[in-house]
This record gives sequence, structure tokens and C-alpha cells, in this order.
Amino acid sequence: MARQKGVIKLQGQMGGVSFYKSQQDGFLAREKGGVDAERIKNDPSFERTRENGAEFGRAGAAGKLLRTALRALLINIADSRMTSRLTREMVKVIQADATNTRGQRNVIDGETELLKGFEFNLDGKLESTFFAQFTPTIDRAAGNLTVDVPAYIPGNMIGAPQGATHVKLISAGAEIDFEAGAYVVANSSTPEIVLGPQNEAPVSLANAVTPASTHPLFLALGVEFYQQVNGVFYPLKNGFYNALALVKVDGGV
Repeated sequence: MARQKGVIKLQGQMGGVSFYKSQQDGFLAREKGGVDAERIKNDPSFERTRENGAEFGRAGAAGKLLRTALRALLINIADSRMTSRLTREMVKVIQADATNTRGQRNVIDGETELLKGFEFNLDGKLESTFFAQFTPTIDRAAGNLTVDVPAYIPGNMIGAPQGATHVKLISAGAEIDFEAGAYVVANSSTPEIVLGPQNEAPVSLANAVTPASTHPLFLALGVEFYQQVNGVFYPLKNGFYNALALVKVDGGV
């Protein structure tokens, strides 16, 4: 892969070279090539490639399902590489499957707990934005996924970007059936909170899913920033600074 230089930027194919634009890296060029697809599908020497491809495909599908379940919160977050990062972490989950053979490993028999701490926005990480103590709890029997935040001072405990006047604490609890491609999700949030020196009362963000579910459960916590102008709350810079992370994961039974 090479970066295009010069005044005229190309897109398309020419002489075996593909020219394209990357959102992150600008105009790039790479030589077209690779092994014939039929050979990869049938040649015994590419068995490892087929196994890796199958597991990568499962990782991509699992990541998409989780993103879809959390879409109501992710729609306000800007990170163009989040999808690829989540797929990479899902690959690690699948590779932790100690039950099935290579090529047959999957998310269900892997270790979804490895996703705990995943940050959906590297430009606004929860760990470097929200400094107040909180306790994430998953009660599988009752189907309750809860984040409890004790009293805190927003101006001291939240790293707000310039221009923000208010913040919301947001949360989601998701029950994911990776085999069926289905999910149950519940969301909760606080009202807009002034980013000031006041002492905020304790808050409990509760999300209810199916009681006694056997599927993996995911609990997310995040913050959304706003600017108040004439009584109207405006999201700040299209979610660039908003944070969301998986704070607790229960892999199922």
C-alpha cells in the first residue's frame, strides 16, 4: 500500500494498480493481485486459510450483532475504526474456544468476558472521561444489568471537552444469542446534568433483559456531552468526545 502524492488524485484501477481513498489515511494505491478464489476454496494447502477465514467471518458477524444491539447508544459516537477493532477482539474470543477444532471455534464456546473494558470510541475513552466510582452488576437470575454511581461532583469527576455545558450518563444491558442472531436490549440514562461544582445524588442505571437467560450478557456505560443554548440541548461535535465502554460481561451458562 502506498500513499498517492501530487495534485491529481486517482480512484479506480489502472495497469493492475487500484487507486482509492481511505477516510483515515487519504488517497492510497496498491497493486492488484492474490491467489485465485477457487484454489483457496479447494486446495488442501490452503486449509489453514479456510479455517481462519471461517472463524474471522464468525467474529465479524458476532461484532455486527453486538453493535446492532447497542445501536441506540453507538449512533452518537464517532470512531471510524470501531468496527474493525471489535472484530479483532471477537477473533480473540473465538480463539479462546478450547472445545472445538480450528475452523469450528465460535463465540459461544469462547471467552466473551475478554470483551470487558472494550472502548467503542478511542477518541473519547470512558476511562479517561468519567473518573467517578461506579459499580457494574449483572444479576442473571433476575435479568437485571445495573450501574450504580455514588454521589459525585460533575465538574471534578468528568473530563468534559471545551464548550460542553451538560452531560448525560448512559447505559445499556444486552442479552445476545449469537447462534440465532437475536438479542434483547434495554437502555437507560440520566437527564442532562450541569457540568458544575454541585454534588450530584447517587444514581442507578438499570437495564432489564430476560430473567435466567443462558446467553452472554453485556453491560455498557457511557457519557454524552451537550451544549445548552437558549434552553435547547445540542449534541457536542457529532459525538466525537462521547464515550462508551463494556464495563461488565457475563459469558452465559
